[in-house]
Amino acid sequence: CGSAAPRAVRVIPWLGPEDAFPPVGRALREPNGLLAASTELSPRRLLDAYRQGIFPWYSAGDPVLWWSPDPRMVLHPSALRISRSLRRRLHRDGYEILLDSSFGAVVEGCAAPTPDRPGTWITPEMRSAYLALHRMGHAHSVETWIDGELAGGLYGVAIGRMFYGESMFSRVTDASKLALAHLCRYLEALGFGMIDCQMETPHLVSLGAGPIPRQRFLAAVAEFSSHGPAPGLWPRRGAQGLWLKPTEPR
Repeated sequence: CGSAAPRAVRVIPWLGPEDAFPPVGRALREPNGLLAASTELSPRRLLDAYRQGIFPWYSAGDPVLWWSPDPRMVLHPSALRISRSLRRRLHRDGYEILLDSSFGAVVEGCAAPTPDRPGTWITPEMRSAYLALHRMGHAHSVETWIDGELAGGLYGVAIGRMFYGESMFSRVTDASKLALAHLCRYLEALGFGMIDCQMETPHLVSLGAGPIPRQRFLAAVAEFSSHGPAPGLWPRRGAQGLWLKPTEPR
């Protein structure tokens, strides 16, 4: 009996501090999108990654793993799917949306364990790197406040008119969805073209996100990240584009 031919094993490159990312076309198919590994997670490295359609995702104690999956999950700000119950909630009083007022607390909220997710990929090193990006004016938070308490929110990175979503959390039902709805309205007002959602999940699909081929995503990154608002903190409240009350036709 003959034996099966050995399968070729592809090895991802290990990046030193000055090494460039390999072309994303070299990313593995399995696991989908794994491109490279490194020990470095500096703000410079992160910004370089986002501009090439690459993001970090790894577990504590592991090397920093860099990914560019194909297809890519994205959400167009105008395509957010809003349920009837969320629409009613959007137009009721009792909550406040703030921008960039408690970025560190939002990251901590996203990193906190939940019954469905006892661990977290948001390591202390990653929290430090995104806090540095926030101080540079690239990373932003959208926060839902109820009765003076942070009830939920999300954070991500803005480059030009691309927003790269990283994570969201809720301590109160729909708190993160309220933040996302306001973010989409705000990004629409500023002319942002796309929100990168990275990997497909049923939750993202329910909100209107969908997969597109990686080459189409990279073309969008090149188009939208090349121009847009200068880095800087977003206005904390009353910003143009936040959800308006009373009810508007939509």
